[in-house]
Amino acid sequence: MRVFFDDVAEEWYFCILDVVQVLTESVDPADYFKKMRKRDRELDDFVRGTICPPHQFASTDGKMHAVKCASLRDTLRIIQSIPSKKAEPFKQWLAQVGAERIRQMQDPERSIEQMVRDYRRLGYSENWINQRIKTIEIRKGLTDEWKRSGIEHESEYARLTDLMSKIWSGMTTREYKEHKGLTDQNLRDNMTNMELLLNALAEQTATDLSKERNPEGLIEAAHVAKDGAEVARNAREDIEQRLGHSVISDKKAIDYITPNDELPFKK
Repeated sequence: MRVFFDDVAEEWYFCILDVVQVLTESVDPADYFKKMRKRDRELDDFVRGTICPPHQFASTDGKMHAVKCASLRDTLRIIQSIPSKKAEPFKQWLAQVGAERIRQMQDPERSIEQMVRDYRRLGYSENWINQRIKTIEIRKGLTDEWKRSGIEHESEYARLTDLMSKIWSGMTTREYKEHKGLTDQNLRDNMTNMELLLNALAEQTATDLSKERNPEGLIEAAHVAKDGAEVARNAREDIEQRLGHSVISDKKAIDYITPNDELPFKK
């Protein structure tokens, strides 16, 4: 199946016709998809209203051809309209995930329990998991402060996050992910204990400073974020001077977590 990763959107895209062909085994997936859209008008409206970017792929004739691709979200919507036995497991999985998400919304504690189970399944240590859960709480506190300061748009949250990351670690979020060789993975899920601690120090300090100073708007919030990040940068530089090496790791989680089959327990 042909896929590509959009570096700007940081998202995977899948060739629509390849998805249809794999799940239906149709000899003419283009015609099959056309009939699907005629049969399912809501799908047709969905596809028309969704950005399905064309991407150049090499064909068997050695030439590059542009084919329509869809994001993971849109691909799953398309799969829901495929009347195929091969598509049924995906539909059942989506139903299960949807039901679990509704239960988690009704009881937020379920979300935390599920998160812990997922991290354990992936092989993270109990110490790292506890620390990661705490950093989520700290991050929530900071974003609440930003919201109170009048920050509304996702782009503004991203700018403030990049500012803090650049100051304390020396890299923006994108640069940090590139340093670790990540694509769409979560950066914090691939931080070491020390990196998590320093990032949390920056965010907790910025949160406390914000409560004291009551900034208004992006500019004032940025000054507070800068001061919070500088505290973590100073701590990082002091630690590195004493250790004699950088604490900013180029390793990602898979490089240091215990493989699942080696865990003493499985949940």
